Amino acid sequence: MDLNLLVALRALLEERNVTRAGARIGLSQPAMSAALARLRHHFSDELLVRQGNRYELTPLGTALREPAATAYAMLERLFSSRADFDPATERHEFTVLSSDYAIAVFGAHLARALHAEAPGVRLHFRHVPPGIVENADAILSGVDGMLMPHGVIGHLPAVELYRDEWVILVAADHPEVGERITMDDLARLPWVVYQRPFDAPVARQLSMLGLEPYVDVSVQSFQLLPSLVAGTRRIALVQRRLARMLHGVAPVRTLPCPFEAVPLQEALWWHPVHTHDAAHIWLRETAARVAAELAAPDDEPGDRPGGDPGGDRP
Repeated sequence: MDLNLLVALRALLEERNVTRAGARIGLSQPAMSAALARLRHHFSDELLVRQGNRYELTPLGTALREPAATAYAMLERLFSSRADFDPATERHEFTVLSSDYAIAVFGAHLARALHAEAPGVRLHFRHVPPGIVENADAILSGVDGMLMPHGVIGHLPAVELYRDEWVILVAADHPEVGERITMDDLARLPWVVYQRPFDAPVARQLSMLGLEPYVDVSVQSFQLLPSLVAGTRRIALVQRRLARMLHGVAPVRTLPCPFEAVPLQEALWWHPVHTHDAAHIWLRETAARVAAELAAPDDEPGDRPGGDPGGDRP
C-alpha cells in the first residue's frame, strides 16, 4: 500500500470534506478525489457519505480516525529521527505525558535542565489519557514519552528516575486522629482520592487488604488533595515528595501508612520507535541525570505540610 494514502486518509477523516482535506495537505480537489477512490477500494467501504450538503463518516471511517492519526504521528516521528543531536544548537520539541504530581516533583527540574542546556528545545507536558493501560503502544507512538510509576504498563522500554513513598494526609486539627492512624481509621473515615486509579497503585493494595475506602471527594489533581483535606474529617494518600513541596499550602499533616505500602518507582517510558533516535537518547540521558540529582526524601518533621515541627516524624 502507498503510505502517502495515510496522509490523505487522516486529512479526509478529520476534515470530512474533500476540498478542505486537499487544501490541508496541498493536493488539488481531483487528486484528493482520486486518493479517496483508492482508499474506498482498499477498505471496501465508502468512508465518507454525503448527508444533505455535508459528508459524514461511515462506521468504519469513524473507527479508523484515531488509528490513522496515531499511525501518522508514529511515521512522522520515525522519519524525523536523526543520527546526531547537538542540544546547544538544535531546534526541537518533546511531548511527554504526565500527571500533575510527576510534573511538580520531576518535570519542573527536567524543564530547567533543558532550558539551560538546549535553548532551542521546547518541552510540552500533556495529561495521561484514560486509555493508557489498554492502548499504551498506540498512545506512546505519538509522543516522546510518559512519566509513570511501575505497575501500570510493563512491556515498553523505560529509564528509571526516582523512588517515592506514600503517606497519609490528614487535617492538622483532625479531631479523631492523633500522632498515628490505624487501619480502622482508614476504613471509617471519608477519603479524597485521585480520580484515575492507575496513578495510585497503593489504592489497589488497600483493596487486596479487604479495605474499600468511602470516597467522599475525587479530583483529577494530586496537588489539590491538601486543600480538600484541610479542615475536614477526610484523609488522602499522597506521595511524600509532593507533600514536602506543598508544605504550608494548607493546614494538614502527614502520617505513616499503617500498612506496608509498596514504594513508588517513577520511570520515563517510551515507544521502541524512539529508541535509536539521537534527540530521544539525549532526552533520556538528561532525564536520568536530573533524577540522579534529586535528593532522596527524608523524614524531617518539616516535611509535614502545616504540621507541628515539634511532633513525631511522619
